Amino acid sequence: MAYIIKTALELGLLYAPIPLALFLSFRILNIADMTTDGCFVLGAAVSVTWAAAGHPFLGIPMAMAAGVLAGFVTALLQTRFGVPSILAGIITNFGLYTVNLMVMGWSSNVNLLKTDTLFTIFARRASFAGAYSDMLLVACITALAAAGLIWFLSTRLGLSIRATGDNPDMVRASSVNPRFTTTVGLCVANSLTALSGAMVGQYQNTVDINSGTGIVVIALACLIIGETILGKKTVFKGAVAAIVGSVIYRVIYAIVLKTRIVPIQGLKLMTALVVAFAIAFPTIRDYLRFMHKKHMASVKSSEKEDK
Repeated sequence: MAYIIKTALELGLLYAPIPLALFLSFRILNIADMTTDGCFVLGAAVSVTWAAAGHPFLGIPMAMAAGVLAGFVTALLQTRFGVPSILAGIITNFGLYTVNLMVMGWSSNVNLLKTDTLFTIFARRASFAGAYSDMLLVACITALAAAGLIWFLSTRLGLSIRATGDNPDMVRASSVNPRFTTTVGLCVANSLTALSGAMVGQYQNTVDINSGTGIVVIALACLIIGETILGKKTVFKGAVAAIVGSVIYRVIYAIVLKTRIVPIQGLKLMTALVVAFAIAFPTIRDYLRFMHKKHMASVKSSEKEDK
């Protein structure tokens, strides 16, 4: 059980940059960016390809650079060609399927057999961490990504991006081009998604062309789970909530697998239910609060009538 929880924590931290990306695009910019699934595979494909060539460390920044390009294409379609944000992401995601195949040498999957990765190299150099070397490395990278995002959103450009999501007309009136801030925001968000893909690819020693299917929905559920627990009033809380939600989701998933409450054949249904509940939870909570207030008001009214 301890090994399963450890693996779940590692996976939660590995996938945490994606909820961070959605926090930027969905919460701050108020854009439903559907590039996530393809961008995740793009990051993994670039990272694994560089690792296979003997450059696992370079695979991480190169994957993030590829994510920036994917975000730029989505932003270009949206801001310059008037394509609605959802359709812009879908179009880019659709095109990334072929791009990812090209990066992977026109193969549907690439494996790192007997090849050094970021994790194997770190494990040798950080022998003091023992079996927790992978978790330590992933925690450091994810923490740096979150800290970098929090810092970036506190800069002048970051504040402009935050203002763009709230009121683009006000940003335009302040002599700031909302097209530029939207583009930068989507580029940063997709670089975080690619970072997650890059880490997962080297962690699992493989990348598959379909490994990103449904990632955006799961990441959104992770973000909402974290926000439900920690709130989202500040950028710091929002970033921490994204990481916490990702870890909690993976732990729940691991416990369900271990206890076999749901058979393996029903895992996709279980995932759909967890995602649906996580997304619907704020609405359900508000409805229950409203019904409670309504009930208390009717009780007080009845007591007054009795008097």
